[in-house]
Amino acid sequence: MSPAITYEAALVFWRMVTQIFFREIRPRGAFNIPHDGPVIFVGAPHHNQFLDPLLLTLEVHRETHRQVQFLTAAKSMERKAIGFFARLMDSIPVSRAADEAKSGTGLVYLSPDDPCLVLGEGTKFKTEFGLKTQIMLPKSLNSAIAEVVQVISDTELRIKKEFGGDSGKGTARIREKVGEGREDGRKGLEFKVLPFIDQQEMYRGVYQRLKEGGCIGIFPEGGSHDRTDLLPLKAGVSIMALGAMANDPTVQVKIVPVGLSYFHAHRFRSRAVVEFGTALDVPAEFVEMFKEGGTKKREAVAKFLDLIYDGLKTVTIRAPDYDTLMLIQAVRRLYKTPGQYLTLGQVVELNRRFLEGYTHFKDEPRVQKLRTDVLKYNRLIRDLGIRDHQVPRAQKASWKTLGLLVYRLVLLTIWTILALPGVILNGPMFILASIISRQKAKEALAASVVKVAGRDVLATWKILISLGIAPVMYAFYAVVATIVAVKANTSLATRISTPFLVILALPFMNYAALKFGEAGMDVLKSLRPLVVALIPGQQRSFDKVKAMRVRLSNEVAEVINEFGPKLYDDFDQFRILVPASAPPSAGNPGVWRRKSSVGQVDAQGNLLIHPMTWIDERLFGWSRSSKCGTSAWGGSTPTQDSSRPVTPDLSDDEDHGDYDHAVNYISAYEDASRHKVRSRQGSYADLQRLRMTATTQPNASSSSSSLRTTESQALHMRQGSRQRKQSLSDLVPVERIGSVDRQEPFKDVTTSLNKEASGQSLSPGA
Repeated sequence: MSPAITYEAALVFWRMVTQIFFREIRPRGAFNIPHDGPVIFVGAPHHNQFLDPLLLTLEVHRETHRQVQFLTAAKSMERKAIGFFARLMDSIPVSRAADEAKSGTGLVYLSPDDPCLVLGEGTKFKTEFGLKTQIMLPKSLNSAIAEVVQVISDTELRIKKEFGGDSGKGTARIREKVGEGREDGRKGLEFKVLPFIDQQEMYRGVYQRLKEGGCIGIFPEGGSHDRTDLLPLKAGVSIMALGAMANDPTVQVKIVPVGLSYFHAHRFRSRAVVEFGTALDVPAEFVEMFKEGGTKKREAVAKFLDLIYDGLKTVTIRAPDYDTLMLIQAVRRLYKTPGQYLTLGQVVELNRRFLEGYTHFKDEPRVQKLRTDVLKYNRLIRDLGIRDHQVPRAQKASWKTLGLLVYRLVLLTIWTILALPGVILNGPMFILASIISRQKAKEALAASVVKVAGRDVLATWKILISLGIAPVMYAFYAVVATIVAVKANTSLATRISTPFLVILALPFMNYAALKFGEAGMDVLKSLRPLVVALIPGQQRSFDKVKAMRVRLSNEVAEVINEFGPKLYDDFDQFRILVPASAPPSAGNPGVWRRKSSVGQVDAQGNLLIHPMTWIDERLFGWSRSSKCGTSAWGGSTPTQDSSRPVTPDLSDDEDHGDYDHAVNYISAYEDASRHKVRSRQGSYADLQRLRMTATTQPNASSSSSSLRTTESQALHMRQGSRQRKQSLSDLVPVERIGSVDRQEPFKDVTTSLNKEASGQSLSPGA
């Protein structure tokens, strides 16, 4: 079979697997992917082991139909299952010295006079070490590594640079550790020997692939991890790009930074965003420096690696620790007003920019106070048992609350019954996958010096284990069904067809159970706030937390308005107001209708995806949106006042939103001299701008001026066959709108004002 056909077949298979494992996978900036020419895709952070390259490959193929060859650790390819699939994807094996490390004989310590002289106690340096081999110290010293340049004797060797760099901190820590050991009777430290591995063959393969105009994928952090920040990048990606262009001047390599953001990466049915940054050209001066070799070559590699790192910073979220990341996400939820719903891409972008602002101004007293208040608010809603998106609409308990609770309990029972067969049949697979994946995570954590909890391997092993167990389990059920058919004395045709029918029916039944199970989980998550609301005396707590949220939401907006212009020169000019709703689709009402831009269903909507929205708000009519005309029979779009807090269509992390249309942002460029971003096209999505400018602007004219945007920044709905009402241009001043004749038809007024605004913008004096 041809390699191209094998590759395509493997992609089809993995696309099905990833769509089952992930609830949502969304690309951003896919237009940045070059459609031809040599490309190196540089991915980070490497948070999901073997799923990261799969998601990147699938999104590149879906956008451009280009094949991506990933560099994969040779040790991983030696595993049967992983090696089989890696070869199907035409991966390039890479040997790593750390994978070939062996324990050394005896103990080592540093000379008191020379930090580059390593002394041994019972060691065999002449036998175990050679030139360019490396010595690695224990995990307690962060597995510090140094290259050996001279083996003097069995108990003495010289390293190229002192451990931990020239700062001397690594040396001081090693001597301190040796001193502690001597107090316990140990004369030195254990160590490992890392062999020298010649990567020239691997580089030649990469150069040839790039010369042919192909695509290479690499995660330059060197290995997967579950930290909140990026690991130091390895120089390999820089050598590949510079070496390919140095060997052949006709080769013009482009580097595309790719950021992968997960919402609970290790969980089944989680969400992911794959963001492609602007393609980077390789500077010609770096190529010339690379050709010179020696110090110039190393300098070129280091400088280009810095450029790649800067590119990755525009597509990744890099929090210094987990607590900071959780704080940023809490602030982002407060910044989003109840009637507005963000795309998954906008959630990632806001998280990134809030993190950038917080890192820059975290020592400001006002920012520190806001942090304290936000953490206090989070504790309050956690104690009440409700989520942030449920706070704004929390109401006093009434008979409707009790009725809604009873109804949802009934509905939960229905969804449970429908999902139960699939849960029972797949139960053994889920249990085994969970147990084994956790065991693999413990093993990976024990063998790593960079992992925090080993969660980066959980999703990979859950999928691999499920793929191995599912065929065996399906075959077992087919045999059992056949035995039952024989015992029941059915016809020969029935006995023969039974195993085939079972194997064919099980995937469909399991998928139905998956969808019904998701609907049931949505209902289950909505029950606790209803129960809490029915407890006597809770209304005072609800009122307190609602008032606190309003105050914090205003404070967040004010802090952003104050510090945003200090970080971005064009902050006010390019702020984007995310739409809170979209025009309804035309046509007759029906059960199978598209989602609206608020993340709900348009009219009746999709029953399986949003069962609560369809029944709660349309059939029962218990929300204010129903009173305003949104009913089961009207076919209108939900308004901003729709009863969202009791509708459980948000995920655990409250990051669910409308994914039908996305807002693209132009990357920023840092000004190192001022430590301030020069330009941010489409900066923070100011979701509360209208309210905030109403309190800060002296008149309507100045307000309208601050809200005006150019046509190139306007948001456009998707084109299609549906008929939509004409929208008013953003260029029309508020004063002009106020002067129109109220009796004139809306369509005529809109057309007239748009033509007038367009003429003014094109005139020389505009």
